[in-house]
Amino acid sequence: MGTPPHRPDDRARSPLLRTKSVEQSIRDTEEPEHALRKSLSALDLTVFGVGVVIGTGIFVLTGQVARSYAGPAVALSFVAASVVCGLAGLCYAEFASTVPVAGSAYTFSYASIGELPAWIIGWDLVLELALGCAVVAVGWSGYIRSLLDTAGATLPQALSGTSPGGGFGFDLLAFLLVLVITGVLVVGMKLSARVTSVIVAVKVVVVLIVIFAGLGYVKSANYHPFLPPAQPTGGKNGLGAPLVQLMTGYTPTTFGVWGIFSAAAVVFFAFIGFDIVATAAEETHRPQRDVPRGILGSLIICTVLYVAVSVVVTGMEKYTRLSVDAPLADAFKANNAPFWAGLISFGAAIGLTSVCMILLLGQSRVFFAMSRDGLLPRMFSQVHPNYGTPYRSTLLLGVIVAVVAGFTSISELSELVNIGTLFAFVVVAIGVVVLRRTRPDLPRAFRTPLVPLVPVLSVAASLWLMINLPAETWLRFGVWMLVGFVVYFAYGKGHSRLGRGR
Repeated sequence: MGTPPHRPDDRARSPLLRTKSVEQSIRDTEEPEHALRKSLSALDLTVFGVGVVIGTGIFVLTGQVARSYAGPAVALSFVAASVVCGLAGLCYAEFASTVPVAGSAYTFSYASIGELPAWIIGWDLVLELALGCAVVAVGWSGYIRSLLDTAGATLPQALSGTSPGGGFGFDLLAFLLVLVITGVLVVGMKLSARVTSVIVAVKVVVVLIVIFAGLGYVKSANYHPFLPPAQPTGGKNGLGAPLVQLMTGYTPTTFGVWGIFSAAAVVFFAFIGFDIVATAAEETHRPQRDVPRGILGSLIICTVLYVAVSVVVTGMEKYTRLSVDAPLADAFKANNAPFWAGLISFGAAIGLTSVCMILLLGQSRVFFAMSRDGLLPRMFSQVHPNYGTPYRSTLLLGVIVAVVAGFTSISELSELVNIGTLFAFVVVAIGVVVLRRTRPDLPRAFRTPLVPLVPVLSVAASLWLMINLPAETWLRFGVWMLVGFVVYFAYGKGHSRLGRGR
């Protein structure tokens, strides 16, 4: 790789905004002790994307938003949410094909905007993916305990996690799940891909069963009205209110046309995770071609499945009677089909396993990339001599997430996952525009269409969903970012390989 062309503003650039050239990022992937093994194909990446996106969203959110926000028109809400993700996906695809290096939004920001913004987004992703994995592990544990109860086996309360009443407990199943997944990720990406493929196959089969078996129970009367008339809501007060309500006094409505978009802000979170495909770019045989296919292919597949399931389940059961906790399974129970209901619960539990695995995979790759750049201790960027995986960072993060999942009830913190993802979308979209201007010479195997229109629309859509989150979520996010600034100036800035002239 040649030296990037000199830009007149390089000398004037603040140390906090120094960028790491794409060529240097790629050269770093060739260092023997810090080089990840290439073993993934476009199919593997698509499976990863489907594996992490299809989880609690399709098994839980469908009923919740149909009953509370949009009625049968929830199918349109899934379409609207997929458009927001599609805009971000186009930006991720260009970056991943231009900078095929581990780290996803962190690496992209370092190459386009600068070191401090890259650190901020990396710090954000570490929290987002850690909490996401822990929350899903706790949800998986709940499904398994439910299945055990059905079979007549019950875990002691002390090993079933913290109780709603505030009692202390240890969630043994969630803890063990994360440890097992950590071991699989350490052994190798190809094994992880094979395990994920089997899990995703089971999960997709269950989703297809919901669609085709459920068609036999659909009643056309349940679709009327398809778009229920708008209803005012009382709204929330204080920090529990959406930020947009505190800023403008606007109180969101349910049902009607605006109900579709209110529901889209909720079901958007069912799509979270497709961006993790970009974290595996460095471990892909042909990243310039395969990563864009994996990102966009998984989004298309998941959108089709989400829309189909929402159409079927609102046809099986009147939206006003859908349950919030397990709408798909309960819709079959309401139609006297307990076998299908049990199969769906089993599929949901199996499906959450792959979600945990891929979230932990993405987190370890971001941590690995930050360590390789010196912003975190370099010891965590060592790869295993036999497995070719970042085993130290994977083990460290796996143990931390396992402990968090075992000891903590963190359902109220799960919205931090959402704001973190949307923040990453904003940074990546801005980065596409910046890199187009600063490095127009770079070869781009995939080019985001209609730049800067598509990135601008992506930023606007992401910010709109962000301000619909509660103010308390913004407050928690701000505290985590403040801690990140302290860590950067206390350690990362002084140990940065780029800042020390490598």
